[in-house]
Amino acid sequence: MSYHDEQESIESLKAWWAQWGNATTWIVLVVLVAGAAWNGWNFWQRRQAAEAAVLYDQVQQAVASGDKAKTTRVAGDMEDKYSGTAYAQMTALATAKALYAAGDEPAAKIQLQWVIDHAKDDEFKQVAKLRLASLMLDEKAYDAGLALLAEPQSDAFKGVVADGRGDLLAAQGKRDDARAAYKLALDTLPKNDTSMRQLIQFKLDALGG
Repeated sequence: MSYHDEQESIESLKAWWAQWGNATTWIVLVVLVAGAAWNGWNFWQRRQAAEAAVLYDQVQQAVASGDKAKTTRVAGDMEDKYSGTAYAQMTALATAKALYAAGDEPAAKIQLQWVIDHAKDDEFKQVAKLRLASLMLDEKAYDAGLALLAEPQSDAFKGVVADGRGDLLAAQGKRDDARAAYKLALDTLPKNDTSMRQLIQFKLDALGG
């Protein structure tokens, strides 16, 4: 490149920078700040998950030892501090099961409702709805149980939800509706789920097919 050409290139660069330099600087700064924020967010999420995992281990130990007070306390800590993690949802489900086994059904219902209200993962939410509907069946709160299972379900839950609805409808004496629900359950449950299918078929036969 000749001296003249080099000078022209320098002058062109100066002119470009005079027009676009500030904008370019801001773009670079925005990209750098966004990248730092993203890395910080990922670090925070990993830290939250790691801390929640430790607390979840404490919950499992408390459940295994039958320590109801500790189970409830640690579950509360988990839900307060790490509600956005899957560990919080698993904790609430495990705590509900432990509390129900201990005879504290009202407290178990509170834990299941917490999952329904806060779970980001639809699978956890559907499991909680099914378990809470089962408790409603025990309490003869049939309409409340059916309301829990009234929303459209993902394909993975259609069979078990239909079975749950069948139980509630049968308890209400709505035999035709219960039979329809059990038939839907059989139509949508996996063919290899033989034990579940046999149980539903037994209930269907008891209603006269």
